[in-house]
Amino acid sequence: MNWQQDEFMITTDATTFDIPYIHRFLSQTYWAEMIPAETVERSIRGSLCFGVFNKQQQIGFARVITDKATFAYLADVFIDEAWRGRGLSKWLMRVILGHPELQGLRNFTLRTADAHGLYRQFGFTEISDPDRWMHILRPGLYKKLAEAAKSNP
Repeated sequence: MNWQQDEFMITTDATTFDIPYIHRFLSQTYWAEMIPAETVERSIRGSLCFGVFNKQQQIGFARVITDKATFAYLADVFIDEAWRGRGLSKWLMRVILGHPELQGLRNFTLRTADAHGLYRQFGFTEISDPDRWMHILRPGLYKKLAEAAKSNP
């Protein structure tokens, strides 16, 4: 699927994604520092992804992990810094939340350290019952794996 707004396009056609660019960007974020390229590729194959483009240049990305029936998790959302301030993240969120395969979900979650204001505009709130949630969290996993690989060639 494609959405057009002025010179910008959002698409779910993964064959158009610039995976090296997505990997470069994600590997420098606080949530996926040093993520391996093959992990990025595998995550794209297993998710409903949205690429943001200016003409042929990819300038943003988002990934939704979902069963398309009851649950979705929004991850890896970014707009390249050079293209921020143009309303693209808000447009991307409208496209994601309006996608036909993401309607009627009982639970749509995400994690963020710095974009609460954006997501609140679209109905996301802090978890009201955190005592019901459990997880296995491995912060810095990719960095640790890269360091271990360097020390054990």
